Amino acid sequence: MYGGKGKNNWSLFLLLLGGIVIGGFIGHYLGKVPYMQWIGYGQEFGLQNPIILDLSVIIIQFSIKMEITIASILGIIAAILIYKRI
Repeated sequence: MYGGKGKNNWSLFLLLLGGIVIGGFIGHYLGKVPYMQWIGYGQEFGLQNPIILDLSVIIIQFSIKMEITIASILGIIAAILIYKRI
């Protein structure tokens, strides 16, 4: 799975995940500082209750929830810029 110019799409995916996670941490901790509260502003969406599949032998639970904040968006932008520079 390669993109153009010999770039690997998996590296873009991993950079995006890293940008989201690091941005989320930054938003979480900097959002507590009084003049930096705007960086933690965002919206949470996803499944409120997990979907449960009980097959008697195995029970599978599926749930997904995302919180998009200003900091995570900045993390995504930074990841894309880093990917373009690689």
